[in-house]
Amino acid sequence: MKKVEVLSDKPALIERALQLTVAKMTNAIAERGTCTIALSGGSTPKPLYEAIAAQQLPWEKIHVFWGDERYVPPDHPDSNQLMARQAWLNRVNIPEANIHPIPTDEADPAAAARKYEEHLQAFFQISSEEFPVFDIILLGMGGDGHTASLFPHTEALKARGWIAVGNKQEEPRITFTVPLINHAQCVMFVVAGADKKPALAQVFAPNADDFSYPSRLIQPQGELWWLLDRSAGEELQVSTAAES
Repeated sequence: MKKVEVLSDKPALIERALQLTVAKMTNAIAERGTCTIALSGGSTPKPLYEAIAAQQLPWEKIHVFWGDERYVPPDHPDSNQLMARQAWLNRVNIPEANIHPIPTDEADPAAAARKYEEHLQAFFQISSEEFPVFDIILLGMGGDGHTASLFPHTEALKARGWIAVGNKQEEPRITFTVPLINHAQCVMFVVAGADKKPALAQVFAPNADDFSYPSRLIQPQGELWWLLDRSAGEELQVSTAAES
C-alpha cells in the first residue's frame, strides 16, 4: 500500500512526519509492547528527531536502530548516530540498551556488517533464514535516487542478506539491504528540496531503471509512505491523488 502526500513546505512536512511516526510508534507499543524504529541520516530528518524528542513517549519500550551509517567513528561530525543522539536520544530518558548503533570500529566494513547482522538476529530472536520485521523504517532520498546507502549501480543493490557494505565514491558505508527494508511494517520516505524532482520523476515513473534509481526498489510488504514538501513533489500532485 503506497500513500503519497505533498506538504506545503518543510515545516509542514516535518509536522506530518512527526504525526505519522508517533502514531506508528504508539500503535506498535499497544499491539506488541515495544516499537522498533530504524533511522535515516542526512539533514532532512534532524528537525523530525528534535520534534520526537519533545514528545512524551514510553521511551523504555522504544528500540532505535539505523538503516545505514557512514564508516566513521561515532563521534565524527558525519556520523548518523551522532546526529540522532544530539537531536533526539541524548534529550530523552531512553535506556542505552535500547539504542542499537551500527558498529564502525572493525578493521573491515564487511566484518562490521556481519556483526550488526548478528546483533539483529539476537535481538529479534530469529534464524538467519528469516528477516527482521521493523515497525518503522525512516528513509530519505538523494538527488541521484539513492536511499539508505543503496547507491545507483552498486553491488549493495544486489545483496540478499540483511546488511551490506554500501559505497559512495570509494567511501564504505554499512546499510540495510533492499529485502530487509521491504520486510518492514511501515517504510516512510521524508523528502525535501527541488533538487529531488528529477529523481522523483524517475522513481514514480511506470517504467524506469531500478538500478539507476534505487528508491524504486523499496516496495515493502507493509505500508509505504512518501512524504514530500512542495518543492520536491509539486509536479507529482496529479499522480498522488490516485495513490492516496
